[in-house]
Amino acid sequence: MTRQPSSWQQTIEGEWHGLPSIFDADGNHVGYNKVFRSSVFDRESGKTTYYMNTHLQDTTGPLAARFEVSDIFAFGVIDSDRDRIYLGPDFIGAGHPYGMLVDAHYYSPGWTADLRTMVHILPDMHTQVYSSLLYDGPKICAVFNGIYKVAYDYHDNLETRARIDTFCEAERVNGPKPHILPSKKSGAWDGEVIVYGADQQQLGVNHVHIDYRPIDLLRAEMVVSLRGVFEKTYRFNRYRNGNRHFFEGPDVFGNSFGYGRALYTSQHFYGEALKIRGREFLIDDRFTLSVVWQVYCSDRMQYTIFGVLHWNEQ
Repeated sequence: MTRQPSSWQQTIEGEWHGLPSIFDADGNHVGYNKVFRSSVFDRESGKTTYYMNTHLQDTTGPLAARFEVSDIFAFGVIDSDRDRIYLGPDFIGAGHPYGMLVDAHYYSPGWTADLRTMVHILPDMHTQVYSSLLYDGPKICAVFNGIYKVAYDYHDNLETRARIDTFCEAERVNGPKPHILPSKKSGAWDGEVIVYGADQQQLGVNHVHIDYRPIDLLRAEMVVSLRGVFEKTYRFNRYRNGNRHFFEGPDVFGNSFGYGRALYTSQHFYGEALKIRGREFLIDDRFTLSVVWQVYCSDRMQYTIFGVLHWNEQ
């Protein structure tokens, strides 16, 4: 048993507070889950334990009874920067760090759900963009997503508590907002994203430029240019119908589904055994995006790419 915490464990020290929104399988907002959680490394024993305090708020329908709990979640973790193995009793499975991103797949006996969770730590190191897809077998039964902020003295410092509580109240307003891009304004997203290989080793960075031109209120033309480790330029028309989004060629075809601010995408390149599965999360009203793209070649994951893209109107 190692007596040194992994890099990921050191990155997530502190207590993370949020008010993730809860969505049903059709993308309808049905409530909130007030959460504070921490991953605690004991230097004496070398053991890591994950604690999560949850309390549903304003949650309606059958998901309320399924996801409310009476006790704090707690489970042991075998900690490393390759695999964080969850030992139960509350979560069983593993998470896989890629620098400032963790991609986890595990089972919750209490929620009787299989979860796919992504957490992206933003460059300020104080903010996490979080989402969990919850499954019954292959079928999504619910989705949790939202933004978290870290605190180190929430329970003892009134100023910290006021700051975090104000943030969580803002999440109450922002959490249900749908993933809708500009309908009349042209512009572009730009940013640097980190590129990891399937072996979880950083390969370098990519510069991303996405040109965006509305065609009408529901359609837009997009050109994505990636420069760096993964070189690619591709064009597609994008169409939105409610919280369903479609990519209609000529270079990329596919679809996506929105749960609040988070859009889960599947894109297939014409004439190639190449696809991108992603999560694109609108962080604020300025159309800032947290993106996570996983690139598959011949149905094997080749790259995990993530970062923040900033919108500029043109």
